[in-house]
Amino acid sequence: MKVLLRNPKRTVEIAGPMRVSKVLDHLSVNPESVIVIRADELVTGDVEIADEDEIELRPVISGG
Repeated sequence: MKVLLRNPKRTVEIAGPMRVSKVLDHLSVNPESVIVIRADELVTGDVEIADEDEIELRPVISGG
């Protein structure tokens, strides 16, 4: 699968299938710090990502 990361912007390849939570573990990304998008839809940690899929990890930004 292709994983598009921000900050810094880069793309990495990971062999799938794999659940979103495992992808984040593999990349050492805190699940509370990003949202995961596949095909313009938010996906949760229990969703399985296929080898041919592409996902994007966007940082969560909060403030007032």
